Amino acid sequence: MTTETFEFQVEARQLLQLMIHSVYSNKDVFLRELVSNASDALDKLRLEKLRDDSLDADVSDLHIELDVDKEARTLTVRDNGIGMSYDEVGKLIGTIANSGTAAFLEELKEAKDAAGAEGLIGRFGVGFYSGFMAADEVTLVTRRAGEGQGTRWTSRGEATYTLERVDDAPQGTSVTLHLKPADPENQLHDYTSEWTLREIVKRYSDFITWPIRMVPEARDGQDAPGPETLNSMKALWARSRDEVSDDEYHELYKHISHDWREPLETIRLQAEGTFEYQALLFVPSHAPHDLFTRDFRRGVQLYVKRVFIMDDCEALLPPYLRFVKGVVDAQDLSLNVSREILQQDRHIRMMQRRLTKKVLSTVKEIKTKDADRYSTFWREFGTALKEGLVTDSENRDAILAVSSFATTHSADEPTTLAQYVERMKDGQDDIWFITGESRQSIENSPHMEAFRAKGIEVLLLTDAVDEVWVDAVGTYEGKKLRSVAKGEIDLGTEDEEKAGEEREKQAEEYAGLLGWMRERLEEDIKEVRLSTRLTVSPACVVSDAHDLTPALENMYRAMGQEVPRTKRILELNPGHALVKGLHQAYRASEDRTELAESAELLHTLAVLAEGGQPKDPARFVRLVADRLERTL
Repeated sequence: MTTETFEFQVEARQLLQLMIHSVYSNKDVFLRELVSNASDALDKLRLEKLRDDSLDADVSDLHIELDVDKEARTLTVRDNGIGMSYDEVGKLIGTIANSGTAAFLEELKEAKDAAGAEGLIGRFGVGFYSGFMAADEVTLVTRRAGEGQGTRWTSRGEATYTLERVDDAPQGTSVTLHLKPADPENQLHDYTSEWTLREIVKRYSDFITWPIRMVPEARDGQDAPGPETLNSMKALWARSRDEVSDDEYHELYKHISHDWREPLETIRLQAEGTFEYQALLFVPSHAPHDLFTRDFRRGVQLYVKRVFIMDDCEALLPPYLRFVKGVVDAQDLSLNVSREILQQDRHIRMMQRRLTKKVLSTVKEIKTKDADRYSTFWREFGTALKEGLVTDSENRDAILAVSSFATTHSADEPTTLAQYVERMKDGQDDIWFITGESRQSIENSPHMEAFRAKGIEVLLLTDAVDEVWVDAVGTYEGKKLRSVAKGEIDLGTEDEEKAGEEREKQAEEYAGLLGWMRERLEEDIKEVRLSTRLTVSPACVVSDAHDLTPALENMYRAMGQEVPRTKRILELNPGHALVKGLHQAYRASEDRTELAESAELLHTLAVLAEGGQPKDPARFVRLVADRLERTL
């Protein structure tokens, strides 16, 4: 057969070099990854055979096999699972088909320690490449179930690999590692040692549901022994808690998630009654780098009576809990179910409700008992969890109970809505918040001036989802959630009557200027009024109480939804020297050409102050330069 030579994709080559030379401290884990891949291949074949009984594939003795050749110093990990076609080998092994590859590699290079780098590798799920840590050369021979021809892939982990079609390949996949010399100082053990292989399988892969077999070495004077199964194959979720160690749970999590770090929390659930199922769920300790990408694979593994049915079953948990990994084993579902059927199944909906409540109650328990672990959870997954405030009204109260937010009350400690309400000032009826890109920018916003002056606490919301959930929630314990940048603000004073009279007098005095400015700026604003929220700045722009904010408009447009542009309101600070000067100039002159430019500048400065952009940057620069020139 013709052998073709290909170059690795650039990102794959970079990743290989990082893995071989600098990433892993524990080289043993390559075997766990190869066994895990073999287990997945067996799961896929059994599922394919369930769905298509005509598939020409032998499923009578599905297993994983370890084969050692001490003289040649090779270790082969073999399975008789689904296998791969010629095209699949080139696509899956020669490239890394993931939109986040470049960002991932950059993050990997910047990892400050080996543990961090290992975690990143695991999150990316590139277990096959780990074989090059222990081998100078890797040969893969595979044949897809139902096809007559196989494929051989060979590489030394450098710039190229070869592909060749072969006629005598058995069903499934075998990965042969041409092992490097043992180097105990660098944790590179002798992987032709029977004892070493037994110990690694027991430690990392004992729970694999398929038999992992190896032929033991023949003893002196004894006949050659038959294959021996190295793993117990016991489903951890079916065993009582006191029979399973935390380490065993953690290894199952790593097998499922391809994460190298231990999970933050393990959640067990056993439902009995008319519909029985068992669940073993894990909350990771770090968010995957692609958690917010469209290609992120969410969901938990679904088994029916210990038979693997589906990876990434999205119907079992809502999208805002997509970071949760684990296994659900149901007793009464059909073995031949599709994703479409699962979406409609009432048992699945029952399970989703129960699992969701269990996860949220576990997070609440963490929050109550372990502040450090809760802080880790919220830092990594808080943004995703807040999506549920918009999409899951049934569990909204439970989500709010475990949510915390940055606040002007403390520079470091976040607060809950319950804590905010406890600290509210006498006479304060609303929970105030402000949204923006960063804490620093919104803390310095002109909208915050009156609140800062009066010592009123404000929630500082900087995630994109914050623009949406505050409207969806609306109120908390009878207190309305209000934006400091929307609608008219009345924070009250000690002498309400006197303050009201003063505002009426100012409104009458400034009525001419306000009307004139509204006419001059009518393309951009719908109203000009005096402000009660400004104490330092001359002006600010605010949205009407029920209008979309600019950030929300941009978000909808980014999602492909057309929304009409909303005109906003310009508020002036009558106590500021610039506004007083503008008012005096308006009353003193009938030729207001230059004054119109000043009004335009004032409006643009207000837009800039809240982080917006000038409508016409070149004109704005020209007007500012002209004013500066006159001052010199």
